[in-house]
Amino acid sequence: MLHHFLEANRDALIERTRAKVAARYAPRASEEEVAVGGPLFLDQLADMLRHSDASIRAMVESASEHGRTLLERGFTVAQVVHDYLAVCAAITELADETRAPITTAEYQTLHRCLDEAIAQAVTEYTRRREQIITDMETERLGTLAHEFRNALGAAMLSFQTLRAGSVGLGGSTASLLDRSLRRLSALVESSIAHVRLESGRRAAERVSVRELVEDIEVAAAMEANSQGLRLSVGHVEPGVELVVDRQLLAAAVGNLLQNAFKFTRPSGSVSLVTSYTAERVLIEVADECGGLPPGDVEALFHAFEQRSANRSGLGLGLSIARRSVEADGGLLHVRDIPGVGCVFGIELPRVPASP
Repeated sequence: MLHHFLEANRDALIERTRAKVAARYAPRASEEEVAVGGPLFLDQLADMLRHSDASIRAMVESASEHGRTLLERGFTVAQVVHDYLAVCAAITELADETRAPITTAEYQTLHRCLDEAIAQAVTEYTRRREQIITDMETERLGTLAHEFRNALGAAMLSFQTLRAGSVGLGGSTASLLDRSLRRLSALVESSIAHVRLESGRRAAERVSVRELVEDIEVAAAMEANSQGLRLSVGHVEPGVELVVDRQLLAAAVGNLLQNAFKFTRPSGSVSLVTSYTAERVLIEVADECGGLPPGDVEALFHAFEQRSANRSGLGLGLSIARRSVEADGGLLHVRDIPGVGCVFGIELPRVPASP
């Protein structure tokens, strides 16, 4: 029977499948897919063939479980389909080369199982993916509402105290009101950027980098001063321009500066420096946080990721900043300076200056 052929030639089929997956042009195969995709698909297919005379339920459950496994391992829907097809092609080739006594009926069973496996795995994958997205959005909205309530509550209490006249405008209560209002402003800007990214609505325009940096510097300088930090902003020559969504890029740079102010040591320094070539513009924000925390650097850009002792905020700033930059065709990366701090860089394509 066909499932005996699969079990007897498992290693050879795995090698063939891995070679096909690795050589595939699109979708590009990940290291995880090449390493484990073949065995997972082949074992599931053998299991489905073994139960081909039993109820359809066994096949459905097997494929559905496989769909959940693929999602957990980070596979895409395209990878699911293409890897099933790669396994099928490897089976057919090896069977032809070895002249295995596989009947037409068994090949029909193979293709029926393949079709059922793809359909059920993709269905479960999609269902689970949509559930995860829904859960993440619910968590985000709940966290956002909590942050708004805290900041608004602190602002209202501070204002009531100041209005009573029992404290002066130069004291800690006024400082608390100032911080709360700034926090509310940051939350609003972050929320607007998130909504625009999710809706896919970009308003690309020609933007002067010099004017953009000057606008950002005004609010950033006030924020740095309120926290007792030093902010230095590098000079930008006129004529350096980008075609970007101005609001999203300003929000991205603002998020990087907020992040730098949050983690820089007391009385430390934060810098905003712009450099450029004929083709690219690089905007860098450097802080004095002492260096990046241990762990995967890329995880810093995941939503709700917070690995420092300071847990204030939503953990969405870097995630939104990266998505905003990538929406404009740019890159956002980070460079660690152990014992000193880190440098976040936004790299974007430069456009010729206007006449």
